[in-house]
Amino acid sequence: MAIGQNKYRHSVYFDTDASLITNSETEKLNSFLDKLDSLYISKISIYGFCDDRGTDKYNLNLSKKRAIIIKDFFIDNEVSENLITLLDGKGELALDSTAKSIKLDRKNNRRVDIEIFASETKEMESPEIPTAQDLLRGKVEIGDKIRLKNLYFKTGYSTIVPESIQTLKEIAQVLKERNELYFVIQGHVCCTHDTYDAVDRKTNKRNLSVARAKFIYNYLLRKGVEKHRMKYVGLKRKFPLGGDPKLDRRVEIEITHIATKH
Repeated sequence: MAIGQNKYRHSVYFDTDASLITNSETEKLNSFLDKLDSLYISKISIYGFCDDRGTDKYNLNLSKKRAIIIKDFFIDNEVSENLITLLDGKGELALDSTAKSIKLDRKNNRRVDIEIFASETKEMESPEIPTAQDLLRGKVEIGDKIRLKNLYFKTGYSTIVPESIQTLKEIAQVLKERNELYFVIQGHVCCTHDTYDAVDRKTNKRNLSVARAKFIYNYLLRKGVEKHRMKYVGLKRKFPLGGDPKLDRRVEIEITHIATKH
């Protein structure tokens, strides 16, 4: 383990012969991910297991399916696949000879164990990149795309983190002043399968990029930016920036029209 890192563990339990995550286990897994949201994850290990019933071949395949299901869950919730450095189906676990209940022991053996190595340090954006507020105050042209720097979303959610509220307030004020600008708000996600959208953990719908854009749209509307000047759209994972995947968890504004001031 690297210096400054801690190991976080969680187990997901499955029904007999099943590889799908139950609703109750999904809630527990989401809560586990929520606790890790403020941490910088360096690597993830996933191990699948079965109880002692079934053939060796069947149990090995089922344990692998369970591990893969958990991997896919992480990716759908904006955790980079590159962080998953170990994925393994271990097959069956033998019964504990000291267990008081064989049924309970088998239930506990139908699981996936997750180990996450993480630290409290998060990589921040370079201060040399101009803020959206500065760019919007300057000269803009139709087609310009302006990334809302320092606007961070909670992983798997369409709401911004508390420390980004002041940034959004400033952006709203600039857009109120520059009422000649018409624009579309574009939501993006990171770390999903190909060009899929990510899952919004609050609603369990696969529309997170749209939900993020709509969140910004509704906020600007409440702050007095005229409705007819704005549109919003979700672009899924069609336009990754490259580099740190956290930066793809973003919203951009594209200028679509500049009205003539009288």
